[in-house]
Amino acid sequence: MQFKVPQFIDIEDKVFGPLTFKQFAYLAGGAGLAYLAIKFLPTIFALFLVPALIGFALALAFMRYNDKPFIFTVEAFVRYYMRDRMYLWHKQSPKEVVTTILKDAPVERATLTESKLKTLSWSLDVIDPKQ
Repeated sequence: MQFKVPQFIDIEDKVFGPLTFKQFAYLAGGAGLAYLAIKFLPTIFALFLVPALIGFALALAFMRYNDKPFIFTVEAFVRYYMRDRMYLWHKQSPKEVVTTILKDAPVERATLTESKLKTLSWSLDVIDPKQ
């Protein structure tokens, strides 16, 4: 019995025309923030803030950095700046490594005898490749 394997499972569905839901949400959020900035901020501040908000929304919706969505880069940026970055180095004394060499110890070497070779070849021939 054959089953159909789903393909393209890592591609998001297009919900709003050519946009996915996430892209639409980023663009709608950027447009909403731009509208609020124009409505409630003085004009001089809005002139600088609105292009930045729209550019950020466009980057979130469409830009990919290292084949990942831009939101992962923003998340890494925020995590890096939220963490402590004070690293202290404490010198540790090296640990002693004790090695002993036994001079009279017998050394075992792996040898392949003819009977072992025949057993190995027989077991390789017997295995069913359909399993």
